[in-house]
Amino acid sequence: MTEPAPPTGAGSYRVEATTCAPVDVVWPLVGEARCWRQWSFLTASGLEREASPAPDGVGAIRKFTVFGVGSREEVVAWDPPGHLAYRILSGFPVRNYRSDLTLTPDGTGTRIEWAGTYDPKWPGTRGVLAAGLGFMMRRFARDLASYADGLVAGTASAG
Repeated sequence: MTEPAPPTGAGSYRVEATTCAPVDVVWPLVGEARCWRQWSFLTASGLEREASPAPDGVGAIRKFTVFGVGSREEVVAWDPPGHLAYRILSGFPVRNYRSDLTLTPDGTGTRIEWAGTYDPKWPGTRGVLAAGLGFMMRRFARDLASYADGLVAGTASAG
């Protein structure tokens, strides 16, 4: 189920990574909120509200934190195993934030693409937000690919 993308915001990012893991291995890592803490720098990840399809589908509210500080996000598109989109409800100084995560088969592996748009909440912060979000999203994409590679190689734990 998909909600149309809103207009492009003043700021944007687009990052890519590739993993040797197939899409069906990568999808649960991002499609299930509880799994994010396994592969990322987050210290907690989960759901505040379940949705349809249960539990992580459209309308789910996800909470992600690093040592108690983090974000609340609402899933606006959930099309397993290739597309997840969300908007930030709180936790970042942005408005009109939408991020689309797309997983595409690439040979026997997966191409991970994360693209987002947003408007700064406060004037004059666009550059700082661009640098910070760009860094964070590159790290998410890189860590996701690395963890998925480890699952395929048998060097990462699935649980």
